[in-house]
Amino acid sequence: MTTASNKLDTLLQETRTFQPSEAFRAQANFNDVSVYERAEADPEGYWAEQAQHLTWFRPFEKVLEWNPPHAKWFIGGKINAAYNAVDRHREGARKNKAAIIWEGEPGDSKVFTYDMLGREVDKAAHMLTKLGVKKGDRVTIYLPMIPELAISLLACAKIGAIHSVVFGGFSSKALRERIVDCDAKVLITADAGWRRGGLIPLKQNADEAVVDTPVEKVLVVQRVGEQSGAQMQEGRDVYWHELYKQVPNTPYPAEEMDSEDPLFLLYTSGTTGKPKGIVHSTAGYLVGANTSLRTVFDIKDSDVYFCTADIGWITGHTYIVYGPLSAGATVVMYEGAPDWPHRGRFWEIIEKYGATIFYTAPTSIRTFMKWGTEYLEQYNLDTLRLLGTVGEPINPEVWMWFHEHVGKGKAPIVDTWWQTETGAAMIAPLPGITSLKPGSATRPVPGISAKVVDEEGNEVEPGNGGYLVITKPWPSMLRTVWGDDERFRNTYFGKFQGIYLPGDGAHLDKDGYFWILGRIDDVINVSGHRIGTMEVESALVDHPSVAEAAVIGRSHEVKGQAITAFVTLKDGVEQTPELVAELKQHVVGKIGALARPEEIIFTAELPKTRSAKIMRRLLRDIAEGRVIGDTTTLADPSVIDSLKTMYKDSE
Repeated sequence: MTTASNKLDTLLQETRTFQPSEAFRAQANFNDVSVYERAEADPEGYWAEQAQHLTWFRPFEKVLEWNPPHAKWFIGGKINAAYNAVDRHREGARKNKAAIIWEGEPGDSKVFTYDMLGREVDKAAHMLTKLGVKKGDRVTIYLPMIPELAISLLACAKIGAIHSVVFGGFSSKALRERIVDCDAKVLITADAGWRRGGLIPLKQNADEAVVDTPVEKVLVVQRVGEQSGAQMQEGRDVYWHELYKQVPNTPYPAEEMDSEDPLFLLYTSGTTGKPKGIVHSTAGYLVGANTSLRTVFDIKDSDVYFCTADIGWITGHTYIVYGPLSAGATVVMYEGAPDWPHRGRFWEIIEKYGATIFYTAPTSIRTFMKWGTEYLEQYNLDTLRLLGTVGEPINPEVWMWFHEHVGKGKAPIVDTWWQTETGAAMIAPLPGITSLKPGSATRPVPGISAKVVDEEGNEVEPGNGGYLVITKPWPSMLRTVWGDDERFRNTYFGKFQGIYLPGDGAHLDKDGYFWILGRIDDVINVSGHRIGTMEVESALVDHPSVAEAAVIGRSHEVKGQAITAFVTLKDGVEQTPELVAELKQHVVGKIGALARPEEIIFTAELPKTRSAKIMRRLLRDIAEGRVIGDTTTLADPSVIDSLKTMYKDSE
């Protein structure tokens, strides 16, 4: 019988490859393929070399101490993340260079040079100190995508406080849970935030969240004003702009942090249990973030870098704040949604600021595909020289659309695989070196030892799939789970001794390229055949009528599991029984009869988390008729009710 791996190999046997142009290769930061060999032969030497791109108060004495599952990097070194991200640039030639270009949802905007940003960070550091925050204290940050969010992170880093950012779309319950878990002393929030012209009641949520918690002070940014209806509690709450006037306009000396001192916590949801507080160190994380800007994103002093993530997620931490700023880049920070007040918003921003690098999620690109090219064509995107994707595997046809219509066939695409836990990109092309295959994250970046292994932990041969693992420590790896080291051990190192298990499946093709299949539990077992959800989704999205698809496994009394596909069609395509049959046959033609969806359900929208990931667990609950779990993270909870109705109608 044909194995799922063989079927996947058939689907993902891309004949299309894209080499770096000679012009791009010539100017790339990394254009010598020997960097991979050098890093593999001496990973500690490689990372020590990369660490020299940062400024140290005291040099490290030893590169690595590895006692699985615990790593210590750059031992004996003293460093400060905020100093590296801001102060060292204001002291040099980048003093008057734009650091953050901020665009608000209503259209307001502001540019912060490195010197201006440094002054704001110093003021915020003084403010936190005045509120009683000390080195090692935890500060929870619950803000919209406004400049004060980035400034707050950097101010915490400057004084040695540990920040814990909670995405502004989370509920008061989720916020409270994270505040209590890390024993936060201060909460920074806003009166409200803008989203598609409406208000997010951040202060109201914060008021509910902080009751009977360790929070002593709430620092409130006035983003909206009277319209927010925010209430201030005397003795606890203080406005940012009022405290700002009370602190000195003097430099705040950067705290000399040990390499292994925690820089921040970021909570990530697991399949079970409460969210995990992922702990990242100061030096190791910063080295990983800074290095990836130079390797994967080929950052130049002339670049204008636009990452569409929210700082509430790890992508925003690494690729809006610490990575670009430590590299002295100019970064665009946008408050709003991609379709407000119109569907050309991202392209308008790219044109307005001359963005050269654009980093976004496949989910967004699929949405752009659905809308068509008319919105793209209204704007000049000629400044773009490099594109990036993050958050989930990208279907080959989506990759091609991004390449042809946004990159104009010229800009390389860096498809990056990584996680909250890894801190920085782990598997991704180096755009001046790597031959690209649509849909593949290609190969591990230099210094990263990634493998695909079978159930027993044996490395698979090319052409096979299995568990994605990282076999050696890396600087930006998580250090533990806050307050629960046993959970850290069991979750990430419990299956294979001394080897990190990210929880994703992967396929290794004949050229040694990695094809990320998504979460291990996103594998469907149909009559003994293991089929990755991405495999079927890629086949469906390959059909010219399909904009987006999500596939799940539903219990089946004969097959064990049957495939259910939730499909969003492109604008103007009619939902018909004939199209259902056509799509099923299209999957058969691409993969084989074993992958034929048992049912296809059309939906105008898929349920997604607020970071735009499709919530397949909820789709399973719908398909199985089970009770829906907590939907507070859904971008639009009403989608679930709509899908429920559609599912019943299809039976």
